[in-house]
Amino acid sequence: MKSPSSLHKPIKGYLQVVNIFSYSIGIIVILSIIFDKDPSYFLTGIGAIAAVLLIVFKDSLLGLVAGIQLSANDMVKIGDWITVPGKNADGIVSDISLNTVKVENFDKTITFIPSYTLVSEAFVNWRGMELSKARRIRRSLLVDISSIRFVKDDEIEKMCELSGLKVAENEQKQRETNLFFFRKYCERYLKNHPFIRQDLTLMVRELQPTPTGLPIEIYCFSKTTEWKSYEDIQADVIEHFVSLIPVFGLRLYQNPINIETGNHE
Repeated sequence: MKSPSSLHKPIKGYLQVVNIFSYSIGIIVILSIIFDKDPSYFLTGIGAIAAVLLIVFKDSLLGLVAGIQLSANDMVKIGDWITVPGKNADGIVSDISLNTVKVENFDKTITFIPSYTLVSEAFVNWRGMELSKARRIRRSLLVDISSIRFVKDDEIEKMCELSGLKVAENEQKQRETNLFFFRKYCERYLKNHPFIRQDLTLMVRELQPTPTGLPIEIYCFSKTTEWKSYEDIQADVIEHFVSLIPVFGLRLYQNPINIETGNHE
């Protein structure tokens, strides 16, 4: 009985190699009959033109070696989602032959990649994501730095209530900023979201300030890898945070725009 993993092994390339050797042996046998020569006579001649044969079958030999490496190291198999930036390939592997790997891109175009390219160049195989049943959400909100301030005494109770912190605990600390409470609120929201994995990394962190604002990165994993559902979950999270930013007295950064003309200044 075949194991499930063996069903996806790229054996087409090996069959093509067997065919090449079979045809080669058949040609030698036919020539030996026609010219009434021993087959070893032609094998000796093949040694003399070995350099030419190596040039002619260079891609096939490279493909054979690459196919063995891809299979032995389980680097790629039929059904995997791979991304090869240098070859404009981003889709599902539908076929693996001796010389090429066929990728059906998500825009329904087909990309053929030389097998040895996947060994000699870097590519991304998304199989690990699909096996984990989780897909990473990593988005940043650019907060206008001029809107970050210390929270006033009469705002502390409201901010603590929104972010899930206890007023008594917060009073023991130094004065916090409105951005601090916003980050805590985001973490609390993600920890209670029904479609966010709680057993994987979950955090809301600040990145290096930039000329376009202070990036607040949302880092977590959804419970599904299905494309549309993933995008819906991600959009739901980001839209929720964007709509709540003014409640904390913060502003998102965007290029200044003239309201009357609609043109950027």
